[in-house]
Amino acid sequence: MKALISVDMEGISGIVHSSETNPERYDYQRGRELMTAEANAVIAGVLDAEPMADVLVADAHGTFRNLLPEQLDRRARLVRGKPRALNMLAGLDEETDAALFVGYHVRAGEGPGVLAHTMNGEILDVRVRGRAPDEEVRGTGRAPGEDVRITTHTTGEDVQVTAPTPGEDVRITTHTPGEDVQVTAPKPGEDARTTARSLGEIGLNAAMAGHLGVPVVLLSGDDAACAEAAALIPEAVTVPVKEALGMAAAVTLHPEEARDRLRRAAADAVSRRTEIPPLALTGPLDVEIDLASPHTIDLATLVPGVSRTAGARTVAFTAPDYGTAYRLILLLAQLATIRPA
Repeated sequence: MKALISVDMEGISGIVHSSETNPERYDYQRGRELMTAEANAVIAGVLDAEPMADVLVADAHGTFRNLLPEQLDRRARLVRGKPRALNMLAGLDEETDAALFVGYHVRAGEGPGVLAHTMNGEILDVRVRGRAPDEEVRGTGRAPGEDVRITTHTTGEDVQVTAPTPGEDVRITTHTPGEDVQVTAPKPGEDARTTARSLGEIGLNAAMAGHLGVPVVLLSGDDAACAEAAALIPEAVTVPVKEALGMAAAVTLHPEEARDRLRRAAADAVSRRTEIPPLALTGPLDVEIDLASPHTIDLATLVPGVSRTAGARTVAFTAPDYGTAYRLILLLAQLATIRPA
C-alpha cells in the first residue's frame, strides 16, 4: 500500500498568523516544529493501519522546505524543494492508494478561515466547469419575470427557465446526463453567464489526485477547511484542529490533542480508503481565474490558449483534461509572483 501525505502549514493546530508560516518572521521555527509533529502523527496513523505501507510526505507550504527532515518519522520518505512536478502533490502517481491532506486551509474569499488564500495572494478565485465534448451553452438576458432561453448545442434542444430577480440563481440541468450547471440571472439586456464551482487548494489538489484515480481520504485544518473538503468529498475523514474566528484568530486544540486525533483519524481513513471515491472532473474543462494584478493578467495572456475575458481581472482557457488544466493553473500561479521590472 502506498500513501502520499501532503502537508501545508496554515491549517496546523496552534498556527494563526503569518509570523508562524513565513521564513522571514520571528515565530517561523516554532511553526515548523508544529508542522513536523502533525506530519509525524499522520505517518504513525497510516502505519498503524498498514504497517508495511510506503509513505511519502510532500512538504506543501511556500518554499516546500519547511518540514524538519531530522525530526520526521524515519519510516517515511520526504519530498522537499521546488520547482517540481505536481507541486503540493509531488510523489503522487497512479500507484498511490490514498492521499492525506494535513494542515490545509480554506480557499480565498471563504471563511472566516485562518490565513485563507488560494496558492498566493494574487489569485482571487479559480472556477472549473466540466462539459461534454463539443457542448456549448448560451443564454440571453431578459427583464425579470421573462424567460431566459438556454440552448445546448449538443442536442439542439432549447430549455426555458424563468429569470428571477437579477442576481439570484437559476439551476438547470444540461443535456449531459446528470450534469448540473448553475446560471446566474443577468441584469436586463445582459448575457446570462454559466458559472462553475470555485476551487481552492483543497479542491484543485483533490481533483488532481482524482485524475490519477487516487482518493483523498483525510483532511485536517480549521473548521472552514474541513467544511470545504466535506462539500467536495463527503466520504473523506476530516479533522478540525481549530475553530477559525477570523483571518488571524482561532480557538485551537492543544497540539498534543490534535496529534492524537490525527493519528486515530489517519488509521481510520486509510482502513476505509476503498469506500472513498476519487474526486473526478472529466474534460473538456472550462477554467476561469480571477487575478488581483493587471500585470499578472498581461503575463497570463502570453500563454497560448489563455485569453482575457470581458471582466477586468479574469483570464480563461479550455483544457482537454484535468491534468492539463492543473498544470496550467500552476503556471499562472507562478506568473503571478513576477513583479514589473
